[in-house]
Amino acid sequence: MSENSGHSGHDVQREVSELEGKSTTASRLFDLRLIIGGLFVVYGIIVTIAGINPSDASLDKSEGININLWTGIAMLLLGIFFLGWVKLRPVPPVELAEPAAAEPDGPGEKPTVE
Repeated sequence: MSENSGHSGHDVQREVSELEGKSTTASRLFDLRLIIGGLFVVYGIIVTIAGINPSDASLDKSEGININLWTGIAMLLLGIFFLGWVKLRPVPPVELAEPAAAEPDGPGEKPTVE
């Protein structure tokens, strides 16, 4: 770190820590398990409510089975499973790899001839 950069090592480390925290938060926010689980719970509630008081016509179509109620309950259970999975197995924090020191004549490179 050069003295002309205007940032001390502590400032740079603090900024890197903040960026890592934001990256981890973003990856957890957009975890597909959270999105899928949330959608299944919302749709499960809607379908379950529709199946609580079925009409005679809808029961006749499904041969006496209240398909909306059973499908809604299944969707709720699946959504709760996904949300529980997110809670029990959260996304691990992103580990940034340290850049390797560049070797002028490293493996796989041709030696330079001047």
